[in-house]
Amino acid sequence: MKHYIAAALSLIAFSLPAQADVKVEEAWVRATVPHQKVTGAFMRLTATADAKLVAAGSPVAGSVEIHEMAMEKEVMKMRPVAGVTLPAGQTVELKPGAHHVMLMDLRQPLQPGDTVRLTLTVEGRDGKRETLEVKAAVRPLGTIGGAVHGR
Repeated sequence: MKHYIAAALSLIAFSLPAQADVKVEEAWVRATVPHQKVTGAFMRLTATADAKLVAAGSPVAGSVEIHEMAMEKEVMKMRPVAGVTLPAGQTVELKPGAHHVMLMDLRQPLQPGDTVRLTLTVEGRDGKRETLEVKAAVRPLGTIGGAVHGR
């Protein structure tokens, strides 16, 4: 009887889909000026299995959305999206002018050297969700793609 139980348990274990392990690199947030209520968060994400970034949150913002920049009739527009696909083994960069995390209704100014806590929600192919806690450095306003523009 024990052999049957062990065999059944191992079958269940092998049939369960693996969670997407997601590595976050170079997370940063653009600094703000006084009274500015929005800014962007940027990073590189690499998943070990197909997944999707479906939500984000932060205690420094009243609202957080995933956005994309896209051309519409020769005008660059920003709009919220339901998520960002993370293909297995490929690095996806959230960067200015493309997909990014938008922090809105900021509760305080963000200065270079500060750290912003972000919570990312990733959904695996199986529909299961996991959260990732990320600490993002605040970088100066002129930062583009991780480097300070003009320096």
